[in-house]
Amino acid sequence: MAIEKGRLLMKLNRFGISVLIASLFLSLAVFSACRGKKPAADLVLLNGKVVTLDPAIPQAEALAVVGEKIAAVGRSKDIKAYIGASTKVVDLQGNLAVPGLIDSHLHFSGVGEAKAILDLTGAKNWDEVVSLVQAAVQRASPGEWILGRGWHQEKWDSVPEPSVDGLPFHHRLSAVSPENPVLLTHASGHSCLANAKAMELAGISKKTSDPPGGEIVRDGSGLPIGAFRETAQGLVRRALASDRQKRSPEQIREEERRSVARAAKECLAKGITSVHDAGVSFETIDLYKSLAEEGKLGVRIYAMIGVGNEVLARRINEYKIIAAGNHHLTVRSIKRLMDGALGAHGAWLLEPYNDLPTSSGLNTMSVEALKETARLAIENDFQLCTHAIGDRANREVLNVYQEVFAAHPGKKDLRWRIEHAQHLHPDDIPRFGRLGVVAAMQGIHCSSDGPWVVKKLGEERARTGAYVWRELLETGAVIANGTDAPVEDVDPIACFYASVTRKMNTGEDFFPDQRMTREEALRSYTINGAYAAFQEDILGSLSPGKLADITVFSRDILTVPEDQIPETTVVYTMLGGKILYQKLADKAEYFFAFED
Repeated sequence: MAIEKGRLLMKLNRFGISVLIASLFLSLAVFSACRGKKPAADLVLLNGKVVTLDPAIPQAEALAVVGEKIAAVGRSKDIKAYIGASTKVVDLQGNLAVPGLIDSHLHFSGVGEAKAILDLTGAKNWDEVVSLVQAAVQRASPGEWILGRGWHQEKWDSVPEPSVDGLPFHHRLSAVSPENPVLLTHASGHSCLANAKAMELAGISKKTSDPPGGEIVRDGSGLPIGAFRETAQGLVRRALASDRQKRSPEQIREEERRSVARAAKECLAKGITSVHDAGVSFETIDLYKSLAEEGKLGVRIYAMIGVGNEVLARRINEYKIIAAGNHHLTVRSIKRLMDGALGAHGAWLLEPYNDLPTSSGLNTMSVEALKETARLAIENDFQLCTHAIGDRANREVLNVYQEVFAAHPGKKDLRWRIEHAQHLHPDDIPRFGRLGVVAAMQGIHCSSDGPWVVKKLGEERARTGAYVWRELLETGAVIANGTDAPVEDVDPIACFYASVTRKMNTGEDFFPDQRMTREEALRSYTINGAYAAFQEDILGSLSPGKLADITVFSRDILTVPEDQIPETTVVYTMLGGKILYQKLADKAEYFFAFED
């Protein structure tokens, strides 16, 4: 109880200090206005609805930016005093301006990579997937790998024949691509399909054993059908990685930089100014740092280290990076995976699947290994962010966190996270708020996955534990929203709509009593995301003194009729007071030195 009161007091103190600071800025602004003197702004926004999420100044018409920071917010007639000879003035024409949106869980380089391979998200069935691969083979050179992502057997309009658990046999895929290895990643990233050539290169046969935390899907005689769940994907991916090693270091680096550029452009076009990259290698962090220092990263990245414990122990302190490249890269967190995804029957459950009674999912990392990661994290002042989707996975992670917190009572304000937290046992819901664990959830997963969640879990488990945003919020938890792109589109409008409606693509609502309010959904994409990354002092609200990251929408998503929310587009995306993307009429423009 004393700990709870202490945490509450700290939050109240921080709130009081922030209000005091904001009030001082306001007082200075008023004083300067009385004297008739204002510093010339670099950017002024006028005639809009500016929702700040700052309790001291919740709403305004305009704001001024000096350098990269917000200097003042207020009425248009007052902010005009900041206009100088070289000030860029933008008339918002009544549009809604909000703090720059933060996607709190995605795979940044994966967003760029997905743009360069087969997009299987629109495939309605296995026939269409095979046709897309066949067309790609005709364009490919002999032996070239055919890569794709986005298929989802639960969303197909028919079940392939033959199949195991809805997953197709490889034979038709192998027939259209006999010489080109094929690797097609599930939309979730937690399973894949491969053809015979890819399995041959990977040395996979009937004798190949399942790796810990993974499954080679087999037919009745034990032969691999070409489907691989969770860690078993690594068997095929190692063959792909071996092929990729044939490229020169210069080719690899150039491809990686182009991928980052594609990801940045996609994020900016969707109004995203900051991303939390959920699990990257040291090499990727090096690339991000280099691009950040060159001024070519495009968005702000909060990267989570995703390497094994042994390597992490040796190098963890080399990679604590705070605000590199002018606040474009921060590394102070570690990513782990406790289970897989529900759609692939990989989520680790307390009870068996409703539609697969022989399985309770997959535990992809031992509890002991997670405890070792937790030790490394807390002893080195790193945040721990653990993927947990099933109720068993979530419980095990919360247990580890609670044990580590109790063993280190002097460590405060840790903000450790559970990534996804999709399916919870009711007993574990209050533990997030009690322990101060951030729930990094994805609103869009609810509407996207909802049509088959009841099939997997049964009505009762789905109703009491699936995407329980309302209950988490009411028990004091912080929810940071995102898309898990490229699992879903990085589009925050679709995610916001899902968060406030829980409307599935079938048109039905998925247990609507768990909806967020519109303000809660906006906070989950702004100030909560900043809090989840220890960046609420510089990001997340349009407060004087903070970085001027701003997203401008074509419609007021806080007040328009619900059915108009999906029609909203991004008009401007601004980072540090600079317009990096704008869309006027039907024309979209980027103002950034991307490496195309």
